[in-house]
Amino acid sequence: MRLSFGLEQRQVQKQIMAPRMIQSMEILQLPVLALQERIEQELSENPVLEMLESDENAPSDDSERENPDAPTESEKELVVEDKGDNADDFERLVDLDREVPEYFDERTRSSANRIAEESDRKHDAIANIAERPESLHDYLNHQLGELDLTPDIQRLAERIVSTLDPRDGGYFRSSLRDLLPPSAGPEQLELAELALQIVQQLDPPGIAARDLRECLLVQLRSDMPFYEELRTLISSHLEDLRDNRLPAVQKATGFSIERIQDAWGQLRKLNPKPGSAFADTFVPTVTPDVRLEQDENGNYKVVMDDDRTPQLYISEYYRQRLASGTATADEREFIKRKINAAQWLIESINQRRSTLTKVAQAIVDYQHRFLEEGPEAIEPLKMQQIADQVGVHVTTVSRAVDDKWIQTARGILPLRRFFVGGTQSDDGEEVAWDAIRIKLQEVVDNEDKSAPFSDDHLVDELKKHGLKVARRTITKYRQKMGIPSSRQRRDWTKK
Repeated sequence: MRLSFGLEQRQVQKQIMAPRMIQSMEILQLPVLALQERIEQELSENPVLEMLESDENAPSDDSERENPDAPTESEKELVVEDKGDNADDFERLVDLDREVPEYFDERTRSSANRIAEESDRKHDAIANIAERPESLHDYLNHQLGELDLTPDIQRLAERIVSTLDPRDGGYFRSSLRDLLPPSAGPEQLELAELALQIVQQLDPPGIAARDLRECLLVQLRSDMPFYEELRTLISSHLEDLRDNRLPAVQKATGFSIERIQDAWGQLRKLNPKPGSAFADTFVPTVTPDVRLEQDENGNYKVVMDDDRTPQLYISEYYRQRLASGTATADEREFIKRKINAAQWLIESINQRRSTLTKVAQAIVDYQHRFLEEGPEAIEPLKMQQIADQVGVHVTTVSRAVDDKWIQTARGILPLRRFFVGGTQSDDGEEVAWDAIRIKLQEVVDNEDKSAPFSDDHLVDELKKHGLKVARRTITKYRQKMGIPSSRQRRDWTKK
């Protein structure tokens, strides 16, 4: 039975529907790990929600249901006819033939074996937690503790160590004067200089340097190949090396081009950021939301990878409690509110599953060549195209692919990876920017390094491959890809 809403009731319904739609869109945005956290939070706050502890209570396959796509009783829309008669509330729940749990005031109790298995999993997880790595400050202070230093120098050295930031490479960016009291004299400043020299002799080599030049000079050893040439190049010609101005270095030093390049090769073995090895690196855990399966005809099918997402249902106890007619008015109101919230959560999760599957399938169908042939075959694709094909708003597509990952034969990829812009080739075909970048890298790799292509020449080379690109675009992508300018790419040993 359905309610006949009056005007005032319809206005109330609209006020209720708005936040529910927001809730549904929020759940659509959640990746699988965040969705699991959301479900756990809802389970702790809503006693009406329960989840299946195992697959024993679930059908073994879809054949046990007449219509696998039809919603279950717990998934159907709950319809209430509020006439003040408790016996008529949620009338369709009365006929449910599910087994009533033995304990109504608790969640379904787990078996002893399941409890033991869960305990083992938690124990293994704790045992496999990585130990906190030694920090840069701890590493340097341990070395200082092994030296025979006076208390004053020890304190100054520890103060210098405390200012080093591994994310900045371990450089000493402060001033020695700032580490001393305002009344400090020249003698204390000399002690601070000595303390800095001591810290710079610690491992890793080059630590606590004040700039790149000092960092590299500290790492030099007299037994290194091209030691004298390296001291000269580092002291006076770092900028020339950066810009590949080797003839200017040759003229200033008298070294041959070949000798300069050999010394430059040794210079590249030095570490410009010695403290970066101690920097904390956060590698996020990526769990695919969907995966690809390929049939015998080579067609790709998107499958939800939600085995870790628990199956939710509404507690039978609260259904029976509401339908029994023994609940008080306050209890009925509480149960109705919680069932309503639970039903919307279940429907939102189902909507998320459906929308994500449709959007991912449409993306995969469009980018079939990319999956078969690789990145150079990716097609230009906009979210509006997928929105039109699926029949949803473009913002829904944006939310559906945000922070979502798909497992393919080419690895786990973000769904946003499949959306790329493009330009038009000379023959009128759309070409993705990724394909242009791949071709640009190929041209640069195969150029004559004695006379590398300028950006204008790169434009002409890409035209030969049917790619019409502006010079400013070439410059932009060359810089983004870390490709040096033509002067920096030139090999001066080839003439």
